[in-house]
Amino acid sequence: MYHVTVNGVDSFEISQDDISNLDAIATTKNTYHVLQQHTSYKAQVLSKDLNNKTYQVAINNTVYTINVEDTLDRLIKEMGFELGVTKHINNIKAPMPGLILDINVSVGQEVKEDDTLLILEAMKMENVLTSPRDGVIKSISVSKGDAVDKNQLLLEFE
Repeated sequence: MYHVTVNGVDSFEISQDDISNLDAIATTKNTYHVLQQHTSYKAQVLSKDLNNKTYQVAINNTVYTINVEDTLDRLIKEMGFELGVTKHINNIKAPMPGLILDINVSVGQEVKEDDTLLILEAMKMENVLTSPRDGVIKSISVSKGDAVDKNQLLLEFE
């Protein structure tokens, strides 16, 4: 079962059978001809955010924002775990005591998720700390060669 919310107001359940019985034909890559209860509709997918399972769809030129949740999504939400929560990290702190070997970013620099931010040596191992999200570096609190303690602030995102 899928829980569908339209424009944040109307919501309903759709089963796999409902999807299988949908009379829709693709006319172009993102455009479909849909026949529902003897009425013809032109549907176009305008945008999609697969991480958040949100879609913008135009039906006969009226735009709707649609959010789709499956059973797992609903269970995760009920348990209090939100998908993507780690994407909102604004501070990078030292995961362990160590020595800053290299800083690969500068203040004001735009970074992408998984870009290398800095290298921390701890227990004779080099640990590459990467960006948890896309963003811009607001401040850097350490310098190359600094010794840091666990949970010490290393850098901040805007």
